[in-house]
Amino acid sequence: MSIIAYVGIGSNVGNAEGNVRRAIRALGEAGHVRRVSALRRTPPWGRAAQAPFVNAAVEIETLLSPRTLLETLQRIERRLGRRTSYRWGPRVIDLDILLYGAMRVDEPGLVIPHPRLFERSFVLEPLSEVGASMRGSRQPPA
Repeated sequence: MSIIAYVGIGSNVGNAEGNVRRAIRALGEAGHVRRVSALRRTPPWGRAAQAPFVNAAVEIETLLSPRTLLETLQRIERRLGRRTSYRWGPRVIDLDILLYGAMRVDEPGLVIPHPRLFERSFVLEPLSEVGASMRGSRQPPA
């Protein structure tokens, strides 16, 4: 059975807009991309001494479990050039599971809904644009 998940995307290294667009295309590996928000240029969060970010959110219909979706997103990040840096530092690409249906997950390395979701307007604005309910997400029409 498929589920609707929401993925946040961000980049502030190199061609940030191009990085986000490449990530959106690559998300087809995780399922069917149903909706994509507008791209937004936003100030950095956490550590201000870096370039602005380009952020977006995507609604995806997936057959993957939450853990497998996370692993797929991490594989896409590595392929697009993400390297480990310091917390809230600059990054070529950042892909985060924001919501996974109405499911709550609290496992090592995976917390859904995203633990800082409600602190970040740069995530909430594009998320609301693609239609996510803050109490979970809608399921695809039958």
